[in-house]
Parts: sequence; C-alpha cells; structure tokens
Amino acid sequence: MRAAYLVEPDADRPAEAIRVGELDPAPAPDGWVEVDVRAGALNMHDIWTLRGVGAATGRPHIIGSDAAGVAEGRDVIVYPVVPRPPDGKIVPHAILLPDAGHGVLAGRIAVPPGHLVAKPAHLSWSEAASLPTAWLTAYRMLFTKARVEPGHVVLVQGAGGGVATAAIGLAAAAGATVVVTSRSPEKRERALALGAAAAIGSGERVPQLADVVVETVGPATFEHSTRSTRAGGTIVVCGGTSGFAAELDLARLFAREISVHGSTMGTLAEFEALVAFVAAHRIRPAVDSTADLADVRAQAARMLAGAAFGKLCVSLS
Repeated sequence: MRAAYLVEPDADRPAEAIRVGELDPAPAPDGWVEVDVRAGALNMHDIWTLRGVGAATGRPHIIGSDAAGVAEGRDVIVYPVVPRPPDGKIVPHAILLPDAGHGVLAGRIAVPPGHLVAKPAHLSWSEAASLPTAWLTAYRMLFTKARVEPGHVVLVQGAGGGVATAAIGLAAAAGATVVVTSRSPEKRERALALGAAAAIGSGERVPQLADVVVETVGPATFEHSTRSTRAGGTIVVCGGTSGFAAELDLARLFAREISVHGSTMGTLAEFEALVAFVAAHRIRPAVDSTADLADVRAQAARMLAGAAFGKLCVSLS
C-alpha cells in the first residue's frame, strides 16, 4: 500500500525525513478493523516525530494520527488513541496510534474496533480527517477543562493553527464571544469569518478580559494570556509552538485566582461528543489545503513555516 513514513528522523529538516512509497503495514492485533483511508491530516505531533522525539529509528514508521475513510461499508472517522492504563506519568488518552506503530497516513490501516465514529454527511473527507487530533484537543480544552458556556469570553492565542481554528468554531457555536490574536492581518480577517467576534494583533489589549484563554503558543504569548484573563478565569494549555518554558507572573495568578490547566487530546466519549456537536451545528473545519500523498512533504514544510490557516490535509483516494 502507499504510505507516508519515517525511517530516520531529521531534527533540522523534519519535512525532508518523510518518505512516500509502497509499504506493508505493521501487523495489527487480533480483532482490529481495516479502514480504506480517503484522507488524512498533519499535526505538530508529526513534526516532533519527524524530528526524532519519541520516534522509532532504523525501520519504516508510518506517520499520522488523523484519518477518515470507509470501514465495513460505513463512512467513518478514526479515533486516534491507543488505549493504555494510566501509570501516573501520562493520561490513558494521550498515546497516539503512530506512537504505537500504527500510523494512519496510508491507503489501508487497521484500528481498534471501537475507534470508529460515523462521519457527518455534510463533511468532505478532508474536513472529516481534520477532527481527530486538533479538534478533539480543542473540544476537551473548551468543554471538559474550561467548561465554556454561552456568554463566556474566550481568547484564542494565534489564529491559524489547527487547534486555534477548531477552538474558534467550537466556542462560537457554543454561544461564546471569541477574541483571536495573530500577527497576520490576513489570518485575523479569516478568523472573523470563522465566527470570532474580534481579532487583534498579538500582544494588543483585549477588548474585554477573558473567562477562558486557549493557549497553544507558549512563551511568546503566555504573559499576554495571564494579563488578559479575568478574576476567576481559566487558561488552558495544550502545547507550545514557541517553546516550553514560559515565565509566570505569580502575583497576577494568585491575585486574580486564575486557574491554569494542562490538556492533551481527549477520550473516546469526548470524540463521540465532538463529532455529534459538529454534526448538530453543521460546523465545517477550516482546511488550509489538501494535497496528494506524494506532496505530503510540502504540507509539512507549510506547517513548519507557520503559513497555514486551518488543517493541512492529504488525499489518499
């Protein structure tokens, strides 16, 4: 089958570490279900894998955790997590399929039988493939960790990434007032079209202190996040595209009683709830572009450059 895979990581040029070609899949455990993949999507997790973080080396390792396709005659989306009991170091919904040797950027894959959710009919294959990682991450951040309600003000740091665009769409559909930051005027305009009520330059004063801040950027925006959170508000962190060590203003944190939550991926129940929410509100995920699998390196390079707005997808049909 045709697949995108890694043999040896490249910390300096991760996109160049991707190989595309015919490859036999890893043996699947008994009872797993085969899926004919129609589309997949890239995530920052793939970039870290290509750089060598947690990646197996010396053998082909199929990348990708996002996929939608056909299984047993049904149009489905793959829940991308390998069940694993908690060990006190990592939550059980944090181990992605590719990290266990079952990446999904391939023509035919196998997944655990309970990991298939019906694709909403209004979504294209690329839109459906956008949901498993970034959208699930945003859903858990907003509704499980921060408990967003209608009327809340939600600040989303960075307008263009997969989690950020997902948070805009989900929070707006839930009745929240969404404020977005970006250095790019074009991305700010596109965020408004997705449902944001206001879009401001990075670091600018927010029109209203936020009940909830969605933080994916890290050191470059974290001080602004704490300044922009109301008393009793919540900051939810799921990553750090600008790094992983941020200074924290403890005085503001305790004076305003701000809560800071870490969040990663989501449970199967949350994924089912996400897909149902998308279907009920007829939300269409922002797709930056869809390329053939042969051009997946260019999609990875676009992610590295920070040029994308929405998900970078790959067609396998």
